Amino acid sequence: MPIYEYACPTCRNRFERMRSMDSFDEPSPCPDCGTPSTRVLSMFAAFTKAPGGEMLPVGVTSGGCGDGHDACGCADVGPFC
Repeated sequence: MPIYEYACPTCRNRFERMRSMDSFDEPSPCPDCGTPSTRVLSMFAAFTKAPGGEMLPVGVTSGGCGDGHDACGCADVGPFC
């Protein structure tokens, strides 16, 4: 069974549930407050090694995070980069 991520609208808790594929979109009770919570789209970052050995987000062939050239493939992901 796959694992799905949910977000509670009341306490803002994010949690995961292992559920069958036919029930993934049904609300799941928050483990902290019990409020029915909706499924959210999980975001995973993917990285690869550049020829020089440094880690780059997938899709970036040069530059990278913080080089001032907007070459970061994860710029829209948020504070994870």
